[in-house]
Amino acid sequence: MRKSIQLLIGLLLFSGWVQAQSYSIVIKGGRVIDPKNGIDAILDVGIRDGKIVAVQKQLDTTGAKQVVMAAGMLVVPGLIDIHGHYFFGTEPDHYLSNGLTAVAPDGFTLRNGVTTSVDCGGAGWKNFTVFKRNIIDNSKTRILSFLNIVGEGMRGGAWEQDTTDMNARMAAAVAKQFPDHIVGFKVAHYERREWIPVDRAVEAGRLTNLPVIIDFGGSDPPPLSIEELFFQHLRPGDIYTHAFTELNRREPIVDPATRKLKPFVKKAQERGIIFDVGYGGASFVLSQAQPAAAAGFYPNTISTDLHIGSMNASMKDMLNVMNTFLALKMDLKELIKASTWSPALAIQRKDLGHLSVGAEADVAILQQMPGNFGFWDRSGAKITSNQKLVCEMTILGGKIVYDLNGIARPIVLSYSK
Repeated sequence: MRKSIQLLIGLLLFSGWVQAQSYSIVIKGGRVIDPKNGIDAILDVGIRDGKIVAVQKQLDTTGAKQVVMAAGMLVVPGLIDIHGHYFFGTEPDHYLSNGLTAVAPDGFTLRNGVTTSVDCGGAGWKNFTVFKRNIIDNSKTRILSFLNIVGEGMRGGAWEQDTTDMNARMAAAVAKQFPDHIVGFKVAHYERREWIPVDRAVEAGRLTNLPVIIDFGGSDPPPLSIEELFFQHLRPGDIYTHAFTELNRREPIVDPATRKLKPFVKKAQERGIIFDVGYGGASFVLSQAQPAAAAGFYPNTISTDLHIGSMNASMKDMLNVMNTFLALKMDLKELIKASTWSPALAIQRKDLGHLSVGAEADVAILQQMPGNFGFWDRSGAKITSNQKLVCEMTILGGKIVYDLNGIARPIVLSYSK
């Protein structure tokens, strides 16, 4: 009997040693916030073979290849930015479609905890394969795409006004050809008071069961009605980006005269319309965001609209946008949800944006830094905060790809593909 007990104990100890040996990374002692699973607790996270294999208290680190000391930090799913512009190229007169205004992603994503980014309409059905070959296939960041309803993509100017190039069936066909990469359809920059681009994008969405993301680029005054857009053209699950903009060519969600949130906006959100930040260079102002926040209205998804015109202005990066909403008193857990699980749902990628056992090991480790910080918009308005989130580490597919202060032991970076 005694021998049997000793054998059993030996087997259990050996099993625990083997399990510890098999961890590639153990993240120790961080505050894990995982909105999908309702987790907000001090826990360890174990990673093996690119997957999350354990989320629990006091994992044994014996034999683990790397241990990340995350005490006092936030451990959250890898951030998901559903509105950026990554179809970088050197073609003249191509704007955000294989042009110089877009950015190569890896220099702007991983250092901000972003593991998945969606190019928002740079490519159309005519040039998506170029975008895939040049950018998607050569980026460490997971790059997905909202396919522009314009076949030429976001080339700017007259290219984006050509309704004959807005082909729902061709767009749908390309989306079906690349289901791992295309997550919906984009409308942007159309200047006439017509619903043609919206309706054709929605048609493509119906053909593929994918969402559309709408940027009212502008129209002759008066602008198209966003109430009509939300209730007569879009479906639940469709996305309205640049939600906090205030431009003459686009109807805002907050009445500029009264500074009150328009009543139908919350009703649209309750209907299932997804409100996305899409901060950009000229698409966010505090005169919209502050009254909206005061009325209890916050975005469903946080995003940047990253390009060379926004990255060095008030937008800066994903964490700066998140910090702006933190300063606007958005609940921390809701903020993390709007940057992880909610965008994953919006793009129908339930495999992303959470830390479930078996999930892809995409993790952002964030520090809540105290201090005196300012967040300003393009109009010069400014709000302040006594804290901001800073990215300490990014783990993508189970590999450390960014480590700000060397919190891994041993320090081994796995950036190269």
